[in-house]
Amino acid sequence: MRTLAFDGRTGAAGDMICAALVAAGADPDVLDPVEDHLPIRYEIGETTKNGIRATTVDVLLDDGAAEIDAHGGRDEPARSNGDHHHDDHEHAEDHQTHHDDHEHTEDHQTHHDDHEHTTDDHGHAEGAGVHRTYPEVVALVESMGLDPGVEAIALDAFELLGRAEASVHGTGLAETHFHEVGADDAIADVVGAALLFADLDVERIVTTPVAVGGGDVTMSHGIYPVPTPAVVEIAERTDLTMVGGPVDHELLTPTGAAILGAVAEGVDRLPPIDATATGYGAGDATFPEHPNVLRALVGNVDDADGRHADEDHADDADEAHADGDGGHADGSDGTRLLHDDVAVLETNLDDASAEILGGLQETLSRVGARDVTIVPTTMKKSRPGHLVTVICKPADAAAVAERLARETGTLGVRQSGATHRWIAERSIESVTLEIDGEIHEVDVKIAATADGDVYDVSAEYDDAAAVAFATDLPIRDVMRRAEAAIDP
Repeated sequence: MRTLAFDGRTGAAGDMICAALVAAGADPDVLDPVEDHLPIRYEIGETTKNGIRATTVDVLLDDGAAEIDAHGGRDEPARSNGDHHHDDHEHAEDHQTHHDDHEHTEDHQTHHDDHEHTTDDHGHAEGAGVHRTYPEVVALVESMGLDPGVEAIALDAFELLGRAEASVHGTGLAETHFHEVGADDAIADVVGAALLFADLDVERIVTTPVAVGGGDVTMSHGIYPVPTPAVVEIAERTDLTMVGGPVDHELLTPTGAAILGAVAEGVDRLPPIDATATGYGAGDATFPEHPNVLRALVGNVDDADGRHADEDHADDADEAHADGDGGHADGSDGTRLLHDDVAVLETNLDDASAEILGGLQETLSRVGARDVTIVPTTMKKSRPGHLVTVICKPADAAAVAERLARETGTLGVRQSGATHRWIAERSIESVTLEIDGEIHEVDVKIAATADGDVYDVSAEYDDAAAVAFATDLPIRDVMRRAEAAIDP
């Protein structure tokens, strides 16, 4: 499976993500739609961080008068810990792309302004341009005419930012005002990243635990510890795992967290990957011992080890095989079951109604879902929630994910590492039962290996229930009789 893996040990900001994607092979020409709709331009460059050559992506005002930090950042960090540079990334230091920066700040300011990151060093006209409300940002993104998948990633990231901001401030999403994050440079970071993700054309995106840094940052409402409130909110709502350090500096900006949270599956460590491309995106700050870069690796990951393998029900296997798509025998693994290519989608919900959950099987099956399971679970802050898992064919994954998001309002749908399952050769045989002189028919599902070795028979419950009702026999008695009538 073609996979993009982020190594987040020194954090992430919007410009760092864009730079890492370009360095890993994404074509910067795909950024043209953003330049067509905003008074900015991207400047791609190179720098060296602690001996590592890295790419920078700067967002500049259209007239070139000032660089806009993705954070919106001012080139001066909000000093936390002195140097904190909220800069959002100063991460990007060189980057001064300030992309990063702003990101941080942006976010954070996005946040809140919360991080007013004002200090950031970013010389970038931080937050340059109009500051917008959440609905205004959505309208702007939708006006760009982006491909549906690109638009969805950008809107997911902004929704994460908006909900984080609303939660921190106790306001509604529609009333949320973005500061740096709603500025042109911040929008350039988010939409730019979405365009670059699409250009890389990967099937799966993962990220290792992301370093948030340490120390304090100065925001409009006072001095706060790292990670900032918005970053924590975003991490709670996504699959991101945060880790402190390795320096006392803000390393993960809200914008960086939102972009990764919208697309990436959290993993404990880099998976075994046959890397075909590697890229480093630079942040603005420079640290004595830690290269301030975000590493991105693109390559093939073999998930045949089954670490995310499904344990499918017989009914699911039946549907997949009956449709005749993808199942094939493969004796090389020592099994006589059928190999069936699938995609497995998951999302966690903490606010879905029983009615919506109850209808997912029907609504998702219309766009290609083969099986839908919903498991009660406990989420962050001990909140009750549900884990929704959907199995579908790989070709249907995008449509199923979008329908799942629209039906539930989830901010993200992750695709797990499972690429196939082993299924039975399925068939249905109708058997005739004579009870009290009356003839009744019951369908029985038969599961066999690819070479015809039957290992399970199961009477259709609905048929057995109808016969039981007509004959006043227990349902399980009818099922036993029907199953016994099968001659394997």
